[in-house]
Amino acid sequence: METENSKAPLIIFVAVLASLLEIIDTSIVNVALPTMMGNLGATLEDISMVITGYAIANAVILPLSAWLGEKFGRRRYYLTCIGLFTLTSVACGLAPNLQFLIVFRILQGLAGGALLPTSQTLIYEQFPKEKAGLAGAIFGMSVMVGPALGPVLGGFLTDQFGWRSIFNINL
Repeated sequence: METENSKAPLIIFVAVLASLLEIIDTSIVNVALPTMMGNLGATLEDISMVITGYAIANAVILPLSAWLGEKFGRRRYYLTCIGLFTLTSVACGLAPNLQFLIVFRILQGLAGGALLPTSQTLIYEQFPKEKAGLAGAIFGMSVMVGPALGPVLGGFLTDQFGWRSIFNINL
């Protein structure tokens, strides 16, 4: 990888990891829903907001990410979103009831939704234009692996450590 930036490998690693964690969080909750329903005394309709709220928040922030990155500076915006994503993940794991879990999950979705487009931009910036295919492959790898890892990790963590542990993976 020929790049003028000596920090490029670290930037690429962080961007791939952030993308991977955001994608994993989209599906990791699915297998924990029955356990969450029992522990929180929720109906299927109620608990579905844990997934739906996250997805809607992701969809809302995604098209705004480029503008917000330009307005606040891409680096500052990205690092803030990583921090908020991690903080809200911890909050989800500590949520005392379903209402708080839904609110924290929506906030997690807002912070996480910014990670994919900003990560992709950061990865592409680290490669010269003639190596854009390699940049796309690196980003695509994280996006394709995440949906397969989410349910597997979610099932394992829920069985071994309880549903709250699925949110600690982002630490």
